[in-house]
Amino acid sequence: MSDTTMNTSVVNALAVRDPWAVVPSLGNLDAYISAINRVPLLTPEEEQDFSRRLRATGDLEAAGRLVVSHLRLVVSISRKYLGYGLPHGDLIQEGNVGLMKAVKRFDPDQGVRLVSYAMHWIKAEIHEYILKNWRMVKVATTKAQRKLFFNLRSMKQSMKENAGDVDTHRTTLTQGEVDTLAKALNVKREEVLEMETRLSGGDVALEPQNDDGEESYAPIAYLADDAAEPTRVLEARGRDWLATGGIALALDALDPRSRRIVEERWLKVNDDSSGGMTLHDLAGEYGVSAERIRQIEVAAMKKMKQALAPAA
Repeated sequence: MSDTTMNTSVVNALAVRDPWAVVPSLGNLDAYISAINRVPLLTPEEEQDFSRRLRATGDLEAAGRLVVSHLRLVVSISRKYLGYGLPHGDLIQEGNVGLMKAVKRFDPDQGVRLVSYAMHWIKAEIHEYILKNWRMVKVATTKAQRKLFFNLRSMKQSMKENAGDVDTHRTTLTQGEVDTLAKALNVKREEVLEMETRLSGGDVALEPQNDDGEESYAPIAYLADDAAEPTRVLEARGRDWLATGGIALALDALDPRSRRIVEERWLKVNDDSSGGMTLHDLAGEYGVSAERIRQIEVAAMKKMKQALAPAA
């Protein structure tokens, strides 16, 4: 007896005694696929028998035989969804969940084989997994959007090939292609355009993924609107008041000479934009030294700050 025949015999024997014993962990995908491909298919009579036992008594061994004998179907279906960039092992696992749901709900008296019934459940679970994990933000939520998501890309490629499109890098749809797709999928042309925009876009992290200076500049830096932030609003109001009523209040606390010195030094702008009078100009006018004018100015500024302190 050859090694292949011996291995097949061992697999068949294990599948009868313990259906799960022949299925290795998904950690080794090649070994998993190789093992399930050696599991014998059920005859229609065996499928009927196991299905009736499961529905009548909840026989887990019968359920195991039904599931294990159809695992290769899940692998076959999952391969069609590798183009979405998700791990094949994850697609298989989700498809297996759908297969188990199908086995649980399968009615042998409906006159159909389990393989035909299970395909819907397997695809449904894989579709749901892809929609949840393909992007951070869901791209399809309604029934029409789901139909578009899983058909738009393949139909676009088919249309290009059939038309012999020489521009293989063209990604946008023409008006005629939009109308054709909308009619074929029985959706509005606006929905085709919206899904095309969603599929052509990509995820962008809101916050920086590293701390490499300019490379860490992310949308959070320019999308945040601080205009209505309470602290900033209060600060802006305070600055506006100080620039108007606050200065007037502070100046009222000064004697006439101190007030004129402050106004000439800080608040006046001449026609030539040269500012107000200098310390020497004011010293000559009041008959004192420039240093004395500076001392009066410093004392006036301190008095103005004291006048504004209660208001602040």
